[in-house]
Amino acid sequence: MHRSAIRLVLAGLVVGFSGLPAPHGAQAGELVMFERPGCVYCRKFEQDVVPIYGRTDEGHRAPLRRVDLSDGMPADIALAAPVRFAPTFVVVDRGREIGRITGYASDEAFWGLLGALTDRLVPDRP
Repeated sequence: MHRSAIRLVLAGLVVGFSGLPAPHGAQAGELVMFERPGCVYCRKFEQDVVPIYGRTDEGHRAPLRRVDLSDGMPADIALAAPVRFAPTFVVVDRGREIGRITGYASDEAFWGLLGALTDRLVPDRP
């Protein structure tokens, strides 16, 4: 599949949500990566993105948290829909999902989609 077609498909998979209540005491700004053992696309993300993620603006605004789908869903996140595929990246603000990226095709597509989602994070109040 051509890269621009992949970007369009991935852009269509980014979903935003705002009507769910946030669990009490949840952390502001977090990127939760749902993965499975043996996932080829998870390994590709590990190679392409993880080494630099913590040094990026997005990484500072939404630190990466990894969750193995085999362990079930975390109780401290209000998901808008079940996570079925690995990898799925959920941007969380104060424990509430504000959007997700399903799948990983390339670092270029990932950064573009993630930037749009992290722009929706509410800045911390003083």
